[in-house]
Amino acid sequence: MLPDWAKTRWVVVPGFIGVAVALWNGYVAMNNNGVIEGRVVDPAGRPVAGASVVLLQRGFVTHTETARTSSDANGSFRFADNQNHAVQLEAEAPGLGRSERRIIRLWFRGQDIRLAEPLRFAGPRP
Repeated sequence: MLPDWAKTRWVVVPGFIGVAVALWNGYVAMNNNGVIEGRVVDPAGRPVAGASVVLLQRGFVTHTETARTSSDANGSFRFADNQNHAVQLEAEAPGLGRSERRIIRLWFRGQDIRLAEPLRFAGPRP
């Protein structure tokens, strides 16, 4: 049984806040490897192998390329060790042009993320 002073809001509320902060910090510690993963698909939804995927760091007025990789046979790509919290992704492939830039806002620096929607090309460009 808890003493009466331990049941007051002056103890309970800070206790709940402390638990929430500890849980959040645990989540951050387990998910801060800076991994960004996703897929690249054509207008019909088929994987695009060999597409060049660019990771851009979003600054106040500029976008600076920080990494570049290629998609594999399944259209999958992976960036490791991203330490930015605001980035953009863009894919480019011969005959398909460029995909729209995808803005990604992360909750914390170096957050791991798997894109729910693939980078999709709009179609062949003349």
